[in-house]
Amino acid sequence: MTTDETSNSLPQLQSGPLITGAALLAAGGLIALAGIAIGTTHVVSASRRWIQAMEVPPTELAKIKLAQARVAALAGADAWRTEAAKRAADA
Repeated sequence: MTTDETSNSLPQLQSGPLITGAALLAAGGLIALAGIAIGTTHVVSASRRWIQAMEVPPTELAKIKLAQARVAALAGADAWRTEAAKRAADA
């Protein structure tokens, strides 16, 4: 055995297939990014059209629902206090 055979234990790689693989990987990444961009643009556009077609804008709907929740919470608390006061008076 010569010293070249023992010291060179790493695999011999050819640069051509490595460069081709890297180029294909980069091309695939760019195609994937283009697909993501097109899909995202479509979803955003469709969402904007959907929101514009709504009779009540989402911000107004949120305000209405929040007001309803506050009224319901106050009514529930008032009913609880009234019932607690009745039970205390009966006891």
